[in-house]
This record gives sequence, structure tokens and C-alpha cells, in this order.
Amino acid sequence: MLSRKLAEFTTGLNYDLLPSSAVEAAKTAITDWLGSVAAGSSQPPAMKVKKIIKRAGGNPRATIIGSNEKSSALYAALANGTSCHILELDDLHRSSILHPAAPIISAAFAAAEEREASGSELITAVVAGFEAGIRIAEAVTTSHYYYWHTTATCGTFGAAVAAAKVYELNVDQVIDALGNAGSQAAGLWEFLQDGAMTKHLHPGKAAMNGLLAVQLAEEGFTGAKCILEGEKGFFKATASEYFPERVTAGLGSEYRILGNSYKIYPSCRHTHSGVDLALQLASEGLNPEDVEKITVKTYAHAVDLVGTYRDDTPYKAKFSLPFCIGAAMVEGKLDLDSFDLSGPVDPLIGHLGQCCTVILDQHIEDNYPSRWAATFEVLLKDGTVLKAHTDYPRGDPENPASVDELRDKFKNLARRVWPEEQIRRTLDYLQKLENITRVDELFN
Repeated sequence: MLSRKLAEFTTGLNYDLLPSSAVEAAKTAITDWLGSVAAGSSQPPAMKVKKIIKRAGGNPRATIIGSNEKSSALYAALANGTSCHILELDDLHRSSILHPAAPIISAAFAAAEEREASGSELITAVVAGFEAGIRIAEAVTTSHYYYWHTTATCGTFGAAVAAAKVYELNVDQVIDALGNAGSQAAGLWEFLQDGAMTKHLHPGKAAMNGLLAVQLAEEGFTGAKCILEGEKGFFKATASEYFPERVTAGLGSEYRILGNSYKIYPSCRHTHSGVDLALQLASEGLNPEDVEKITVKTYAHAVDLVGTYRDDTPYKAKFSLPFCIGAAMVEGKLDLDSFDLSGPVDPLIGHLGQCCTVILDQHIEDNYPSRWAATFEVLLKDGTVLKAHTDYPRGDPENPASVDELRDKFKNLARRVWPEEQIRRTLDYLQKLENITRVDELFN
């Protein structure tokens, strides 16, 4: 029974058993998560969620990051999970197509604050949650991802496991938590048609629902025992192709958190390979005014989700590979300011985006999602053709961002809400997280 195997792994995982690489990976993930939460907390979707939370009230046990307020652990998980996903700078695990930090760390951190857990306990919970969420997402394959936002669905399981570790549930309680987490796991891609705020809600609700499932389990509230593989369970209900064995293969010896990727650009990860190539050609002297036509060859999900030129809202532009390529070529970078559409779009960005075609390459598709690759072909007005290819966008383990880049990313995001001294203290705190007695000291 998969739930029991996951539950036994969760209860048996001990900080002292973790390899140092997994500990460091967890600390990196927590730091990256915190930067995205802090910066996202001031954005309109986050402010709307916080208004609802304030109206509802809650026992102040966990921090709503980016404010001086506390609420219940459930509401803190909701607020922080929502904030983390707004600016499109949170992490991504490639083979699972999952943004694990937003749902999983949001639940783990809220639970850790509530329970006055130590830094090492938080790290262990995050590793456990990443294992569950990522492995379940790998099991349901890309067939699940066509309709279902993996971060919302599989993230709920990961959030439940992480919180269950903090709460020190026993095996049977973890099974109940997984059962009730699975029945709450939802999140559809239809929001893309409208550029709706729904996407931001997905990880917030996944964090909240996973934590709720754990709190219920602690009280003896039972859940389905075979929620994953059951006849009317998660696999059969949400995927046309699935491989249950992927949940447990190497469990306890191969740590999925080591395969995590980190974003350099504030846009959908499916745009990043193309942006890398655009910036590469620009750095080699390409004049964007000389471009006649751009062709990007990539995998089907990228074609489907980001293959159209859109510039009517910042959010839609973040999900438009042609816009991102145009902005990167013209500006020589792609950052948060690139999506400031309060004024007219630069005509050259518009031209490059409109002349950019994104098409399926079957060879690249055959290697997805193990590689999020792209091939770039640029036809210049004088007939010259420039080509470039990448298998791994910047921030992937095979093409990693440096420690300094990730620290700078955190600082740039945190500056939106915190003074420099608090940013310095926070980084120092996170670097020695495994030695911290109580996680809630960070915001006290």
C-alpha cells in the first residue's frame, strides 16, 4: 500500500540520517521560498487573500510573511503559499513539473512556528515533503499535467507529509492525512485563458489543505487508506497514464530535493530555455532590429502553455515565450521591470514577439520532462540564419545558478518589504538553520 510506505518513510526519517547535500538543498529551497513569499506578499492577489484572513480571524500562531501579523497556522500557510507563487520566481522540479516550495514549505513553516519546532526539524520536514510531492507528481506523468496544475494537486500531498513530520504523527495518522489530503487535491489550468488570479491560490490552498489534513488526522479524523492507487483514487481519477512504482523507487536513498531547479527570470519556467538562448545571441552581438523571423522548437507543453504572443497583461506576458524572447533581446535581460506594462509595449519587442513562432520538435518532446530543451533559429533580414540550442535552462542542476546569484536574488526580492539589516539577519539565520532551537525566532 503506497500510503503506508510513504507514511513509514515519513515517520522514520531522521535529521541525522540525511546526507549533508540534502540538508544544504533544503536550506537553499527555504531561502529561495522566503524571498518569493516576501516579494509576493505586497502584490494585489496576496493582499486580497490577507483581507479575507483578517476578516476571518485566527489564533496568532504563525507568521503571515511580509507583514507584522500572525494568524492560525492554516491561514499563514494559505497566505504564504499564495504569495510565493505570484511573481513566478519560485522553484521548479523538472521531472515532476512541480513547484514544490510554495505548497510544501508554506505548510511546513507554518506548522513549525505553531509547534515551536527546531531548524533541523523544519529541514527534515521539508525534505520529506519534497519526496512525497515530487514522487507522486512523477508517478502521474505529463498526462496529469494537461488538465491539472501539479503544484496544486501533488503539492497538497507534499504539504501534508511535511506538516505530518513536524506534528510527529504516527504511521496510521499519516495515512489518514494522506487520504484526506488527496480528496482535497485540485487545481485546473483553465485560469490561463483569463490570466486569472486562480494560479496564485493553488499553492496557498495546497499548503492549507495539506496542513488541515494533518490537523484532522491528529484528532483521529480518518482518511482513505489507498488514496493514490485505489480504484477511485488519485491516479485513476487524474491521469490517463501513471506509474505507482515511481513513488517508492529509491525512497530513502535517492533524494528528489537534490534535483530542484531555481528560477533566474520571473516568468513561467517553460519560457526559460528560449530566454537563455535569446540572451546568448544578444550577448554575441545580435542586433534585434536585424531580425526577420524567430523559430523556437521545443516540447508540446511549452507550445501549448506559452507558445502565443500576449502582452495585454503582465501575467499573460509571463506566460508568453514570444514576449519574453522579445523583451530579453531588446533589453538584454528579463526581470520584473520587463513586465511593467503600464505604458505602451516597446514596438521592437512587439515586432520580435509577433515574428516568433513556437513549434513542436519531436526529439525534444521525446526527452521531456527530463530535459526542458529548446532550439532557436533566427532569420536575419540579410538572409543569415543563426542557431542555438540548450537542454537545460539556467538554474537547473546541470546548469546551476551560483550561490552568489541566489543570494542576490533573495536580497533583491526581500528589499521590497524589509530593510537591509533585517535581510542580513535573515540570511545569517537561514545559513545556520540546522542549529536554530526554535524556527519562530526568525520573526519574533
